[in-house]
Amino acid sequence: MTLQVSFEFFPPRTPEMEETLWRSIKRLEPLAPRFVSVTYGAGGSTRERTHRTVKRILAETGLAAAAHLTCIAATRAEVDEVARDYWDAGVRQIVALRGDPPKETGRHCPIRTATAMRPTWWAASGASADFEITVAAFPEGHPESRHPCTTTWTT
Repeated sequence: MTLQVSFEFFPPRTPEMEETLWRSIKRLEPLAPRFVSVTYGAGGSTRERTHRTVKRILAETGLAAAAHLTCIAATRAEVDEVARDYWDAGVRQIVALRGDPPKETGRHCPIRTATAMRPTWWAASGASADFEITVAAFPEGHPESRHPCTTTWTT
């Protein structure tokens, strides 16, 4: 039996961090992880760097790259656009999570994350957008949930 692992990366903020990230990716690539993922910062603050990093991993390595996708601080149309862009770039796995609202607004997602992961364009366009969806969750229950057996989607 082979151990299946994945690695999660944070998108680099500086050219120096980018060099370190790519050295790390190249060192880890021979371990053949099941996939690697790239995070979003709180409030979607690293969204563009996340997209750029995922696309580069797909273009320059043999790794399966899973992109984080949150609906925090994004409209339904923006979430749909990100999903389409990922599909067009060759991303086939998404890590779906609610994400944290920006500290300055505290605004949560206007749509449920599960709903965000089923954009209407997938069905309407007839495109074969068959993402593998991994869900990030709190096994002990979300801190904002009233009970460990319930889920907090929006406020």
